[in-house]
Amino acid sequence: MSTYAVGDLQGCLEPLKCLLERVRFDPAVDRLWLVGDLVNRGPQSLETLRFLYGMRDSLVCVLGNHDLHLLAAWHNIERLKKSDTLREILDAPDAPELLDWLRRQKLLHFDEARGTVLVHAGIPPQWTLAKALGHAAEVEEVLRDDNRFKLYLDGMYGNEPAKWNKDLTGVARLRVITNYFTRMRFCTAEGKLDLKGKEGADTALPGYKPWFAHKDRRSRHVKIIFGHWAALEGRCNAPGVFALDTGCVWGGAMTLMNVDTLEMHRCDCKSKDTPAHTNS
Repeated sequence: MSTYAVGDLQGCLEPLKCLLERVRFDPAVDRLWLVGDLVNRGPQSLETLRFLYGMRDSLVCVLGNHDLHLLAAWHNIERLKKSDTLREILDAPDAPELLDWLRRQKLLHFDEARGTVLVHAGIPPQWTLAKALGHAAEVEEVLRDDNRFKLYLDGMYGNEPAKWNKDLTGVARLRVITNYFTRMRFCTAEGKLDLKGKEGADTALPGYKPWFAHKDRRSRHVKIIFGHWAALEGRCNAPGVFALDTGCVWGGAMTLMNVDTLEMHRCDCKSKDTPAHTNS
């Protein structure tokens, strides 16, 4: 039995299949961890979601910002953008089944035996693992609650509050939790977010750093696997932190990592329309 983690798929199904074939992935015994952003921008969002749903018992999945965007569009809370490739999902006859499964996925997964966390964007430096798990559970509970689900999605968008405060309540509280786990790149040591910066780790504004670069980060004792930040190109110099989004949808590569051995596999994606099947 092997456990693998893969970077952002974003509707790029063929490179994923390429990687699974390369490691001879067997869904009967192996497990696949997904860092979120399963869909959008790539050419096969519907096919990707159906493929994953078909092997759902072999998956651990955390939600990314594009997955939440899809759920909001499903409930007519957010309009689709020209760059979105989500319409085929919304129009599919099996959309309710697929999207109900999606909304029941986690924001944060912790494998205690491995001492390893799976998250889309990261964990803010001021939170311990225990706090992060507790706050993730708050959002996960609302996502699964039919009475509060749409209210949460309606208030999910926005860059404020930019910093956590334990006295926050309601939608504002859920929004900042969501932004930490699904949108964060740069922040201060106290967790104030800069959600505009999207380039490489060396482009931080004064007083800000990549979330994983703060020396007193309180989750240093666990390994963290994350995606979201394609501009890093898989490079992260923080010990025990693994950046798996290598920009497949932008013509980069898709990266698969053996969670136990840390062996990396890559499938080149020559263009977002016609990703190559070549491994490197």
